[in-house]
Amino acid sequence: MRRRLSPAEAAEHGARWADVVGILTAVGPAGLRVRPDRSADLPEMAVAAEDVEAVKPVPPRRPRRGRPDQT
Repeated sequence: MRRRLSPAEAAEHGARWADVVGILTAVGPAGLRVRPDRSADLPEMAVAAEDVEAVKPVPPRRPRRGRPDQT
């Protein structure tokens, strides 16, 4: 999902948008809830409907393989 940053966040990060990759857990008129998939210790985040710019499905990550020289 791509979300619009607040003016304070935009000033701090130097960008207007931020991407959130994760599992969509709720959708409603008020917005979306997303559970980040990179780190289990990050909390689920709520994004207000007016801050959602785009949403698209992303296929599951492929499993990482070790380098051939590692045993």
